[in-house]
Amino acid sequence: MSGAQAPALPGTARALSEPGAGQRLRWAFEDTMVITWRNLLTWARVPAYIVFTVVQPVMFTLLFRYVFGGAINVSTFPGGYVSYLIPGVIAQTAGFASFSTAIGLSRELNVGGIDRIRSMPTARSAVLLGRLLADVLRLLVTILVMVGVGYAVGFRFQGGVGYALAMVALALYLGLAVCCISAFIGLQVRDEESVQAFGLIWVFPLTFVSSAFVQVSSMPSWLRGFAQHQPFTEVINALRVLAIGNKVQPLVGQSLGSALWQSLAWVTGAIVVFVPLATRAYERA
Repeated sequence: MSGAQAPALPGTARALSEPGAGQRLRWAFEDTMVITWRNLLTWARVPAYIVFTVVQPVMFTLLFRYVFGGAINVSTFPGGYVSYLIPGVIAQTAGFASFSTAIGLSRELNVGGIDRIRSMPTARSAVLLGRLLADVLRLLVTILVMVGVGYAVGFRFQGGVGYALAMVALALYLGLAVCCISAFIGLQVRDEESVQAFGLIWVFPLTFVSSAFVQVSSMPSWLRGFAQHQPFTEVINALRVLAIGNKVQPLVGQSLGSALWQSLAWVTGAIVVFVPLATRAYERA
């Protein structure tokens, strides 16, 4: 009959109304890339922000290399104090890079940016993942600049390209974990000034009360235990072992395997804990 409709194939309506898991993953990936590009464009249009992001670690490097470095004795460390310093500054840079994650998300909340994005047919995970990916890419640029500055002031990788790439990858992994913590703080606290103040409170003690700039053994006994076993010291020790090519030295006190598994355990634990917390804070925002 001309007016009769052809019978629908089994599952056709369901397939049209509910995309499969693969399609949903592809859409989520595309949305995440769009948000990442949006964040990168924002930074590209404000070059002063990138300049100041890079200038701070460069200033720390030059300050400790030429002002304080002569008073810090690490004569048994391969390459001297500059080889001891650069991995510590890179780890500190990964910690300080988290400020932009917290401040950026709190600003997006206050100006309604997240609400506008969520009102569109966009994957709910895209805002968080796009922000984290953009921050990690920005951190990668900063780390590469720091390595270049380090080479200019005497730093050298002593274990070849493989160890150098592993050191950069571990620093990025640390930065990702810290950004996850900061994402939770930014979405939970929301007020931009409060977020900035709170970020200083927890990042500064962890980066400075560590082995980043001085030997832990030079600290008072009541502080030494915390400084030796806190996450940043563990990661910095692993970065130094990779920088000197897996040479076990008294100032590091760890083999490559020991340094890596301890640092990876800390960083992975932080990601496992704070990704669900940040996701929940984002859903409640």
